[in-house]
Amino acid sequence: MEVPPALMRVLADPANVLARGLADIRVEYQVPATFPADVLAEAERAAARPPTDHADWTDRAFVTLDPASATDLDQAFAIARAGPDMVLHYAIADVGWFVADGSQLDAEAWHRGTTLYLPDGKAPLYPPVLGEGAASLLPDVPRPAVVFSVRVDRQGEVRLDSVTRAVIRSRAKLAYETVRDDDLPAGFDELTDRLNAAEQRRGAARVDPPEQEVVALPDGGFDLRFRARRTAEDRNAALSLAANLAVADLLVAHQTGLFRVLSEPHEGAVRRLRHTAQAFGIAWPKTMSLVDFERGLDPKVREQAAMMAAIRRAGGGAAYEPFVADRTPWHAAVAATYAHATAPLRRLADRYVIEAALALANGQALPDGAAQAFARLPKVMARAEAQAGQIERAVIDLAEAVVLADRVGDTFSAVVTDADSRGDRIQLCALPVVARLEAGRVTPGDAIDVALQSADPGTRRIFFARR
Repeated sequence: MEVPPALMRVLADPANVLARGLADIRVEYQVPATFPADVLAEAERAAARPPTDHADWTDRAFVTLDPASATDLDQAFAIARAGPDMVLHYAIADVGWFVADGSQLDAEAWHRGTTLYLPDGKAPLYPPVLGEGAASLLPDVPRPAVVFSVRVDRQGEVRLDSVTRAVIRSRAKLAYETVRDDDLPAGFDELTDRLNAAEQRRGAARVDPPEQEVVALPDGGFDLRFRARRTAEDRNAALSLAANLAVADLLVAHQTGLFRVLSEPHEGAVRRLRHTAQAFGIAWPKTMSLVDFERGLDPKVREQAAMMAAIRRAGGGAAYEPFVADRTPWHAAVAATYAHATAPLRRLADRYVIEAALALANGQALPDGAAQAFARLPKVMARAEAQAGQIERAVIDLAEAVVLADRVGDTFSAVVTDADSRGDRIQLCALPVVARLEAGRVTPGDAIDVALQSADPGTRRIFFARR
C-alpha cells in the first residue's frame, strides 16, 4: 500500500539543518561510526569459516521476504505439508557458527546489543562482512542456517518438530514493496491464515501501526512520513511469530530460556487512550475493550494510524526476562509465552536463544554460554533498546521541529490526554504530535486550542501555549 500524500512531508534541507542535527544525535548518543580494527580483522577470518556441521538442505526452495533495501537477511522460509498439518521450515542466519563466545566479535556485540538505525545510515550489530555478507541469507549462494521446523495444525496451533543446522540456498530475495502472490511458496496464504486465526482466538492484541520515520532522499532532502505496513509484511510477521512461540514452548518445557514479556496497559493508560481517541474523532464505546477497539482500526486512515501508534506507546514497553520457576513469562500483545529467536543479525539475545533451542531440541545439554547469557542479557538488552528508542525519538523530534519551524504562532486544535507533575500532555488533532503544556486549569479529555510558541531544530524542542 502506498503512503497517502497527507501522511508524507518532504523536508528540503538546503541549510543542512537536518544533516547537522543527525550528526549531533550520533555524537550525543554515542553511535559507533565503525568497528575497531581487531574486530574487523576477526570478522574477515570468521566469514571464511566453512559450514562443516550442517546438513545439506540446498535442494529445498527457501525464499526471503524483507524490505527491498535490506541486505542483512536473518530469515528464509519454505513450506511443506504433512497430512492435514503444514510445516514451516524457518531458516535463521547461523550467527553462532561465526561468532565464538569470548571473541573480539562477541565482546563488541555485547557492547552494542542491537543494530541502531538512523536516516543517514545504520550502526550494525556485526561488521558488514558478516551481517551483510557471509552470515546473511542472500539469494543464490549457500549459507549456514539454523532451521526451525514448525508444525502448524488446522487451528493454527504450533509445535516445534525439529531444529536443524543446515546449509540452505535461497531461491529469491522477495521484497514487501513488489512481491506478487505467485512469487511466494505454495501454501503461504493458507499457512498465514491459520496462524492469524489462532492469534485472534487467543485474544492477541498485537498493534502494528504505520511507523513514523525519517528517511534520506537521493537529492539530499529527507522525508518525514508514516510507512504503511503492507499485507506481505504482516503475513511474514506471522511466520516469525510462529517460530518464536514454538521456541518459547521448548524453552519452558526445559525450564530455561530468555523471554520477551509485556504487561497489559494499566487503567490510567487506557483512560489516556480514550482521550486520544476523542482527539482524533474516533468512536470508542465505553463497553468496548481495548483489544476489540484496536482490532477495528484501519491503518490506511490517518487518524486511526496515529491512534494505533498511541496504543503501541501505551503498553509500557516490552522487556526481556529469564526463566523463573513457578512463573509463566507472558507477552500481553501476543497473548502467549514468547521468545525472540529470529533476528540474530540485529539482536544480540537471539543468538543465545537459537543456540539453546538447537541443543535442547537435539537432546543435548544447555550450552554454558547460553545459560550464563540468559542471566546477563536483560540488563544489556534494556540498555541497548533504551538507546535505540532515544535515538528514534530524537530523530522524530528533530524532524517535527523542522516541520513546525515555519508555523510558530499558528493555532492547533488539541485534546488533553493526561497530566502529571511536569504539566499537561496534549495530542494535536490534525497531526500525530504529542506535546506538553505548563500545568493549568485543564483536565484530561478537554478539547482546547493551543498556539505554537517555538519550534527549535537545534534543541529538538517544541512548545505550545493555550489560546
